Amino acid sequence: MIKNVNEPTSSDAPSNSRTAGSQTLARGLEVLRLVAGTPAGMGVNEVAEHAGIHRTGAYRLLNTLCDAQMLHRGTDGRYRGAAGLLALSASAYHSLLAAAEPVLRRYADQLQATLALIVREGDEAIALRVTAPTSGTYHVSFAEASRHPLDLGAAGHAILASEPVRTGEDPRVTATRATGYAQTFGEVEPGMHGLAVPLDREMCGVPACLNLITVRQDQAHSAVAALRQAARDLEASLA
Repeated sequence: MIKNVNEPTSSDAPSNSRTAGSQTLARGLEVLRLVAGTPAGMGVNEVAEHAGIHRTGAYRLLNTLCDAQMLHRGTDGRYRGAAGLLALSASAYHSLLAAAEPVLRRYADQLQATLALIVREGDEAIALRVTAPTSGTYHVSFAEASRHPLDLGAAGHAILASEPVRTGEDPRVTATRATGYAQTFGEVEPGMHGLAVPLDREMCGVPACLNLITVRQDQAHSAVAALRQAARDLEASLA
């Protein structure tokens, strides 16, 4: 909960704290994290309650964040993360993206399938970059910055497999760590096959994976070796 800046301070606190002028910024950042981390979105009253601020203050902060394209207000009146967050994420992951983009392009064309670089943010898997093949009759695609719970889908299993072993972890994560890849069907989107390969966490600086999505079961199985090689190529470019 955000501290109420109107609360009296103790008599022994410094009178001119170096953070005294940053309380509005702190509130705004807390609201941004709160709303962006809630896929279903949040209403003004929910934000005010969770952040411990007055409804009017919450409304002003939400509108300011919308003006900055960090959040947007849907037709249902709820606030959600907006496109401006992706630009910030891209800046934060600049080196990883620079190394990943040529690899994603080369292997998307080779495999004739959409590939994505997926990273972990909190308890979600986020599509940082999505690359579709430049040729072919058709392909499946999805939006960059799309997200899903980390415990679902091949990408989620692969990301968790890139991390240290945890007591009681999902057996599919354990299997992914042993085989070097994860495969799922219909866990995130009905009718879709997912294939994902974990990336070295130390090299990437964040838990991440390469992900392939297709409607074809044969393609999901035949692409295992190539996607594993794509992961090794990406890691080599980061070394």
